[in-house]
Amino acid sequence: MAKITLDVLTALVTQDLERAGAAHENASLAAQFLVAADAQGLASHGVSRTPLYAAHLRNGRVDGRAQPTIARQKGAVCLVDARAGLAFGACALAVRETLMRAREFGVAFSGVTNSNHFGATALHLAPLAEAGMVGLAWGNSPAAMPAWGGRTPLFGTNPIAAVFPRRDRDPLVIDLSLSEVARGKIMLAAREGRAIPEGWALDREGHPTTDPQAALEGSMLPAGGVKGAMLALLIELLSCALTGAAFGFEAESFFSETGQPPRIGQGFLAFDPGALAGTAVYYERIEALIGAMLTDANVRLPGERRSSNQASAREKGVEISDVLYSQLVTLAQG
Repeated sequence: MAKITLDVLTALVTQDLERAGAAHENASLAAQFLVAADAQGLASHGVSRTPLYAAHLRNGRVDGRAQPTIARQKGAVCLVDARAGLAFGACALAVRETLMRAREFGVAFSGVTNSNHFGATALHLAPLAEAGMVGLAWGNSPAAMPAWGGRTPLFGTNPIAAVFPRRDRDPLVIDLSLSEVARGKIMLAAREGRAIPEGWALDREGHPTTDPQAALEGSMLPAGGVKGAMLALLIELLSCALTGAAFGFEAESFFSETGQPPRIGQGFLAFDPGALAGTAVYYERIEALIGAMLTDANVRLPGERRSSNQASAREKGVEISDVLYSQLVTLAQG
């Protein structure tokens, strides 16, 4: 395993994406999000994605020089067009707009259309939590799960995240995909030649499989059975019907180096606690619930491990496999 500091890793990934055709600002922002995922212990959404991102840039699946724009706006709502570019700039613009409008109206929503893979969902919500806002984020992805009772993949794994700020403490961070496991974990297992647990996925014929490659060619299982499938449908509709983005079944797989831009969608929602019961009441209620949760010794607050991992990574760096490090160095050399 290679041990590397966050700054060095960010510079390396930035260079990789620039070499592949991204503008410096777009490459740098994407690198920051990918490295942040590794720092928080989310390797499946971290720099392991860089070789695929680079291939998408080289092959025209992503426009590395695209600049997001506000396509439509009305009061507390706006629509950001990612213009088939890397998703991170479009999502950052959407979050800034959401924060600005929530300060004015008490609640705000920004949708993103014509977008791409946007990494670890909760990372986008950090500016909202820092501003004392409750934030939600979600997005769809290329088809990976069937509708309940079906076998043909239609919905993405469709992640959803939320942040609840606390006074002078790290926020609660809730982040999950609606498949039994994030598809990125299966991709990582396939790259490393590891089997996956039964119950994660089905093969192309609809049979349970422990082969990650067969799982990538087949379909994912929803978390919680029919309830997870219904939640995936809900996120698909919020991500696409409101924004005009492509549904999962209309988008080609993230894991294909060639093909058309996926043009998927994301959404960001913010609430200002001060516009409702009031900020002081909000903080009191949050701590009352957390206090009740922590009366049981084994309860771990959501986001706690991520914060601990990040603090450690800032001091000691992160470990990535020698194979991945070699790939990143080769990409940087062009």
